[in-house]
Amino acid sequence: MIEIGEIAPDFTLTDQNGSLHKLTDYKGRKIVLYFYPEDDTPGCTKEACSFRDNFKAFREKGIEVLGVSIDDESSHTKFRDKYKLPFNLLADTDKEVVEKYGVWVEKNMYGKKKWGIARKTFLIDEDGRISHIFNKVNTDIHADEVLNKLSG
Repeated sequence: MIEIGEIAPDFTLTDQNGSLHKLTDYKGRKIVLYFYPEDDTPGCTKEACSFRDNFKAFREKGIEVLGVSIDDESSHTKFRDKYKLPFNLLADTDKEVVEKYGVWVEKNMYGKKKWGIARKTFLIDEDGRISHIFNKVNTDIHADEVLNKLSG
């Protein structure tokens, strides 16, 4: 399990356009790294649109927002375009990063067990350390919660 104060696990992932993103490329900036289960589903759409609607406030504070799921680049492109998301969505199709961050978990849905992403957000400071972890996410207001934490 990752804990507050630890160095965030490094990664290299592609975004919706096929461009590479390495965590180390963001050194010196604060990052909101949010993990979500699946593109274009109700909860994930609410969460993404919450970040979209507050994106200007994140930018004004110099904060990068990155979403991560196991969906591929094509799925991310459709999701991003459909909802006019102004931030990058990273494709972890090999599940390497979701496992590093401990969000690839066994879920019990309606009595059936299956593996999937636990919705979780990590705040990473300018030095690449985990400064906060949101283990419980309210998809309707999550971006507000994150901004409040970053401001306080």
